[in-house]
Amino acid sequence: MADVRAGFRGGLRDGWRDRPRIQVVSEARAMAVLAGRIVVSLVRSIALRRFPLEELVTQIWFTVRVCTLPALAVSVPFGIVLALQVGILASQVGAVSFTGAGNTLAVIRQAAPLITALMLSGVAGSAICADLGSRKIRDELDALEVMGISTVERLVMPRALATVFVSCMLNGVVMFFSIITTLLVSVTVMSLSPGTYLASVSTLASLADLYLSLAKAAVFGIVCCVVAAHKGLTVRDGPAGVGDAVTGAVVINVVLLFAANFLISQVAATFMKGPLG
Repeated sequence: MADVRAGFRGGLRDGWRDRPRIQVVSEARAMAVLAGRIVVSLVRSIALRRFPLEELVTQIWFTVRVCTLPALAVSVPFGIVLALQVGILASQVGAVSFTGAGNTLAVIRQAAPLITALMLSGVAGSAICADLGSRKIRDELDALEVMGISTVERLVMPRALATVFVSCMLNGVVMFFSIITTLLVSVTVMSLSPGTYLASVSTLASLADLYLSLAKAAVFGIVCCVVAAHKGLTVRDGPAGVGDAVTGAVVINVVLLFAANFLISQVAATFMKGPLG
C-alpha cells in the first residue's frame, strides 16, 4: 500500500512538473496555427474581393498614433548614450575616424529594430490583446462566428498587416532620429568633423544593412501580432483575465522578439560577414 501511495505521489509530482512544458508546447502550436490562418485569410480575402481595407486603415492610424511618440522618446536618449560610448571607445583604441560607421551600423542593425520591438510589445501588442480580449469576454467574437464572419479574417488579419507596416515605418523613423542624434552628439561633444563622420558611414555601411533592419522589423511585427492575438482570443475569467492576458502577451513578446533579433543577427553575421552583425 505504501508503495502504491509513493508511486501515485511520484506520478503526480512528475505530472505537475511536466505541465508547464506541455502548456508551452501547446501555446506554441496554437500560435503557429494562428499564423497560418492569418496567411490563409489574407489570400482568401483578396481572392474573394472582401479585403477589410477600412479596418486596415483604422488599425494603421491607431498603431502610428500610439507608437510614434514613445519610440522617439526612447530613440533620442539611446542615440546620445550610444554616441558617447562609441566615441569614448573609438578614442581609446585610436579609431576616431570610424566613429560614424560604428554608430550608424549599431543603430541600423541593432538599436532601431530593438527599440521598435519594445514599442511593439509594450504598446501595439498590449492594445491588440486588450481589444480582442474585451471582445471575447463580451461574446462579440462568438457572435461574429455565428453570423458566418471569420474572426481571424475580419479582426486579426488587418491588425497583423497594420503591425507589420507600422513596424517597418517606425523602424525607419527611429533609425533616422537615432542617426541624427549620434551625429550631433559626435560633432558637438566629441569634436568630430562632420565630413569624417559621414565618410566612414559611406565606406562601411551598405544597402544590405538597411534590408536586414527592415527584415527584422517585419518579423517583429508578425511575431508581436500573433502572440497578442492568440492571448486575446483565448481570454478566460472575465475582465481579470484580460489583464492577465495583456501582461502575458507583453512578457512573451519581449522574450520572443529579443530571441528573434538574436537569431536573425547571427544568420546575417554568417552570410554578410559585416561588423556588429
